[in-house]
Amino acid sequence: MTQTQWILVCNTTDIPENGGGCVKVGDEQVAVFNFTRRGEWYATQNLCPHKQQMALSRGMIGSVGDACEPKVACPFHKKTFSLLTGECLSGDECAIKTYPIKVDEAGVWIGLN
Repeated sequence: MTQTQWILVCNTTDIPENGGGCVKVGDEQVAVFNFTRRGEWYATQNLCPHKQQMALSRGMIGSVGDACEPKVACPFHKKTFSLLTGECLSGDECAIKTYPIKVDEAGVWIGLN
């Protein structure tokens, strides 16, 4: 079993309410989302796989379906991705990487395996 390494990436105030921001973790850009309407935080790759643009952190977040699954829409191409699984919800076969995330008094932490 691989142990998760938790990395402090920013303060909670660095990410806008009901929005996202980008942090650099090693060589990767990670999109961090503060979904205040749901009281939840999410982290995904920042790279939109559709046109290979670093843009997801600037995407619109919301919910979809009867289960109210949290999602992000690329600001350029409107492709939507699950914030839980990374699955493309627009019918395409591309997907994005998701990261475990936790928030405490010290700030926002991303988990790496």
